[in-house]
Amino acid sequence: MITIERIQTGVRMEKRIVKVLKGLAEYHDLSLGDLLEGIVLHAFEGKAPFGATSLQKIAELKKIYGLDLDATASHQLVEEERAPVRPVRPRKRSSAKRR
Repeated sequence: MITIERIQTGVRMEKRIVKVLKGLAEYHDLSLGDLLEGIVLHAFEGKAPFGATSLQKIAELKKIYGLDLDATASHQLVEEERAPVRPVRPRKRSSAKRR
């Protein structure tokens, strides 16, 4: 075992990708963080992070969650424009006393 220090991150990712990753982590009985660390460590060395069985499971999960993106979509994803949220004003209290 190797002792490390972990930190909390605020990473934003495409919703369906996260669902597939969570499903794969559950399949392998790992936390999402452990799965991502493994993927990144493999990628840093130019190695494929998944074997044939995992790739088959990923294909199944992609179908389940409607993930139609592939590597060609990398660095091309943009978020949908959302309408600005209007602040909610507090209601004015009635000046009449309640009995």
